[in-house]
Amino acid sequence: MSTIVGDPEDALPLTGERTIPGLAEENYWFRRHEVVYQRLADRCRGRDVLEAGCGEGYGADLVAGVARGVIGLDYDEATVAHVRARYPRVDIRHGNLAELPLANGTVDVVINFQVIEHLWDQAQFVAECFRVLRPGGVFMVSTPNRITFSPGRDTPLNPFHTRELNAAELTELLESAGFTLESMLGVFHGAGLAVLDARHGGSIIEAQVQRAVADAPWPEQLLTDVAAVRTDDFDLEEAGRNNRNIDDSLDLVAIAIRP
Repeated sequence: MSTIVGDPEDALPLTGERTIPGLAEENYWFRRHEVVYQRLADRCRGRDVLEAGCGEGYGADLVAGVARGVIGLDYDEATVAHVRARYPRVDIRHGNLAELPLANGTVDVVINFQVIEHLWDQAQFVAECFRVLRPGGVFMVSTPNRITFSPGRDTPLNPFHTRELNAAELTELLESAGFTLESMLGVFHGAGLAVLDARHGGSIIEAQVQRAVADAPWPEQLLTDVAAVRTDDFDLEEAGRNNRNIDDSLDLVAIAIRP
């Protein structure tokens, strides 16, 4: 596989369950996830942060550059070992997201990006996040928008997902746990990605999915275009702003406050 960042010697295997930095073929998904960390990192400045479900660890490490401290939590022991070795700024711990191994009111911010759709008991997890946050604390969640990610399907397209959400369902989940929704944002393709969509039959996402499903070789132009995607190619817009319909977004990003 072609590499674009990072060192393949200490990389986690690409299974489809989490995104991995450093792989050309994975770069679109990596950048689409990374943009949310970059745009929202300032909400963590000088604060105690928990990333619940930190995966490969690149996001927790990015946030560690501005936060007072970052705890990373993951259920997979190999992932925990990887984060411990590669990202020493992160206080990585092994644990279950349904029973967070933190005392009440421990942190100022909980991050949960591209994880909640993998969980069986989403309500229990959200309640746990409410518990470990201090009053006035911030819960930031991103997840694929069910409407655009698995359109017209009764079950998620991704076999690692248990339940995907639309904006209304995510709002209800957060408010039912006692959170106050501050804003609902969406991730959209910017102008550069719109050009790539047109170049690849209307959707660069679908072009990639077709290669994965068929286990087929990547056309050189598709691989070149995917490897060149950067976070600036995505827009992160609040619902209704610039005529953006949240139901058209690729990913949902909710920012909620613990009263």
